[in-house]
Amino acid sequence: MKKTALILSLILAIGLLAGCGGKDTSTALGENSNVSTESKVLKIGATAGPYSDMVTKAIKPILEKKGYRVELVEFGDYVQPNLALSNGDLSANLFQHKIYMENFAKENKIGLSELISVPTAPMGIYSTKFKSLDEITDGSTVAIANDPTNLARTLGLLQDAGLITVNKEIDPLRVSEKDVKDNPKQLVLQPIEAAQLPRAVDSADLSLVPGNFALAAKMNLLDALKLENMPDDYRNRVVVNTTDLDKQFAKDLREAVESPEFEKTMDEQFKGFGKPEWMLKRK
Repeated sequence: MKKTALILSLILAIGLLAGCGGKDTSTALGENSNVSTESKVLKIGATAGPYSDMVTKAIKPILEKKGYRVELVEFGDYVQPNLALSNGDLSANLFQHKIYMENFAKENKIGLSELISVPTAPMGIYSTKFKSLDEITDGSTVAIANDPTNLARTLGLLQDAGLITVNKEIDPLRVSEKDVKDNPKQLVLQPIEAAQLPRAVDSADLSLVPGNFALAAKMNLLDALKLENMPDDYRNRVVVNTTDLDKQFAKDLREAVESPEFEKTMDEQFKGFGKPEWMLKRK
């Protein structure tokens, strides 16, 4: 009988301890919480340079105030960030514009959706030879990107500068130099890899450098003879898996980008970045 009583007492004591342990765990997460601590960790992918800086300087501090732990994952190309997102290795990424995202998703049969567009470093016309567009002489050499997406932006910028005219309906995925309709100054277009365009500023008369490559090369965006009036489709955006669009972390991430604190950081630390339409309209 004494042994039986002792065993029962031990069982009761263990039960009480287990109950106390369970109550402490519930309190740590919140009495009504159904969110695990792991779901508060956000892994955001970005290409090295201004957009990884945007994550760490403008987005991360806001999300940390909401209780998230934000981890930046940097990439050196434009393929892996989307594959990592699709595989579930990332919560979101920030490096691409709408046209690239939609084409990549279609070709790779994955579901990607934009969450919100962000201020984006514009392409610019740079030169060490000319100080203004009016000085550009006939037959000047112009270094341009050789990939279709950047080339479409290049031709649009040259047209806005009054240097050429292009066909009205340009396919941004199949554009070529043949889409130039009129070239009154007989500019000599020299297609090269987009990453080499900053170096071409010294070798060509003009070089049209995408903003991300200009910043990576420590160029000042405001030194451009003209900056791109960028269509919103070419602005970079925060992208998530389509299945995650309505999840709480996605809503909080969007809210962070929409916050006055985010825009203040843009104005102070990302000078020359063109703001998306939604941000301009709320002024």
